[in-house]
Amino acid sequence: MISTSETILRLVLSAITGGLVGMEREANNRPAGLRTHVLVTLGATLIMLISMYGFEGFGIDGKGGDPARLAAQVVSGIGFLGAGTILRTDNNIRGLTTAASIWVCGGIGLAIGNGYYIGGLATAGIVLFTLKSLGVLEKKLFKKKYKTLLIQCKERPGLVGDIGQVLGKNNVVIKDIKVINENDDYDGYENGESYFIELYFMIKIPAKFSNDKFFKEIIQINGIQDAMWEGSTRIYQTEENI
Repeated sequence: MISTSETILRLVLSAITGGLVGMEREANNRPAGLRTHVLVTLGATLIMLISMYGFEGFGIDGKGGDPARLAAQVVSGIGFLGAGTILRTDNNIRGLTTAASIWVCGGIGLAIGNGYYIGGLATAGIVLFTLKSLGVLEKKLFKKKYKTLLIQCKERPGLVGDIGQVLGKNNVVIKDIKVINENDDYDGYENGESYFIELYFMIKIPAKFSNDKFFKEIIQINGIQDAMWEGSTRIYQTEENI
């Protein structure tokens, strides 16, 4: 058996490392934050301690059996917890990174519970670097490559197809489409009645691209009121909306 001080050290250290990862997730308003990550890491450490030292004197040889058996259940069990943070809306999936951070926190807890401090702390450092620094780097790398086009328009049959023709004419590749309809009771275009909707197109623009020419063609499409790049303050409007 390890000493009481060593047991407390491992538990406190696991709570701190899990808390650091959880604080990063909390700051980004993710489904699982500080408390979840602390509890996962702390629980994994406790289970590892129980697996290693809680069954001494039991078993055929008096050694308590294989300590890896109970710890192995943590790896698979945390997967179910992580799955609860994954949200899917239409074609958008959110929470995968948070689910991965929960899973790796379980691994960090097992490492610290086993006394493998270097592996646990080094992994925690790499996780924090990945979540904070690589996220910013990833946005910078893809910011120039992909843009999100926001279009405010009236719903009508064939609208998305007309927009797609303009995008294709300008050699723009569509990566994703998201439709937001604020009218919850509205279920499509019925009896000639249309409602305002917002369309979000994640697109890849070519090297030679005329911004003004593109938007002039977009706003000429019947039903479109406003068009802009997401995050931009400049809006291209139709004459009837100016």
